[in-house]
Amino acid sequence: MNKKRRYWLMKSEPSCFSFEDLKQSAGQTDCWDGVRNYQARNLLRDEIKKGDGILFYHSNIKTPVIVGIAEVVQDGYPDYTAWDPKSEHYDPKSSVENPIWYMVDIQFVTDLEQPVTRNDLKAHPVLEKMGVMKRGNRLSVMPVGENEWQEILKINGMVDPLK
Repeated sequence: MNKKRRYWLMKSEPSCFSFEDLKQSAGQTDCWDGVRNYQARNLLRDEIKKGDGILFYHSNIKTPVIVGIAEVVQDGYPDYTAWDPKSEHYDPKSSVENPIWYMVDIQFVTDLEQPVTRNDLKAHPVLEKMGVMKRGNRLSVMPVGENEWQEILKINGMVDPLK
């Protein structure tokens, strides 16, 4: 059975991990680690799969913006940074035998020629109701509808780079 590709928005503060950092990673691939929210963890563990598309969103900056596209290249697996006492993501309750937190590997696909700001989202009838626009939504990982994905591409004059 062919799995239908799903789409996600992943938020990161560029001072912690930027889209440029992903591009500079070996093979332009890196793990999406350090998520410490159970709802986002469940998505990483159970829903996000290899081949899914990612809208990479820079958050907690003057003008939050979707800057690029990445692809999931590894299904969810235990986040080993939770086991390292020297890691800023350490969680003493998580262990190899009983992992609590999960991560996926993502790979750079392309920059957006026209990054999409929150104001752009708010002004667009297809994008104004995206999860990232919901008041109080602080999840670092959230689903994106296929129509929203296609509209971001359309704004950028792109054909789907994952097809």
